[in-house]
Amino acid sequence: MDSILMIKGSVNYKITLDAGVFIFDDRKEDLTTFFKQSVKKPDELEEYTKAASQHWDREIREGAILPPTLKTEKKYEKQRLLTGTFGIPLNPFLMNAQIQPHAEEVQFVTATGIVTMTIEEANDAILGFSKDGKPLKEDGPIHVYYGDGSNENDPIKNVREIFIK
Repeated sequence: MDSILMIKGSVNYKITLDAGVFIFDDRKEDLTTFFKQSVKKPDELEEYTKAASQHWDREIREGAILPPTLKTEKKYEKQRLLTGTFGIPLNPFLMNAQIQPHAEEVQFVTATGIVTMTIEEANDAILGFSKDGKPLKEDGPIHVYYGDGSNENDPIKNVREIFIK
């Protein structure tokens, strides 16, 4: 239960987040390179279409049996998951919670106090959930990073709850 936290407050739906399952989410980002790359928000439909097209092309060319290169790719991906540092955007969770129109800020309730962001800042925020392949147990379950990476070396830690006010 240490990896569970809630989004609640001025929302239509309370959302329960389990940081332990974020590793399986396709929206995860590699935090070692995320803040170093140029800021460009991908078009999700375009990305999905490209991935589906590549998969279809590969299946037409090579059949449904995995060729040796795909086996190597899967092995590499597994190794990356076991040793990587990852985060996930907060925005999709805020959208699912449906923030009420009168809400003005997002409060991250931590073990030591409250850190406040505007809703716009929170929509760009990244939730770090693993470091070097391990969950954030000591000062987690998540770390919160500003979207611009200004707190990359000093994220908001020990977050227990996300409260929309």
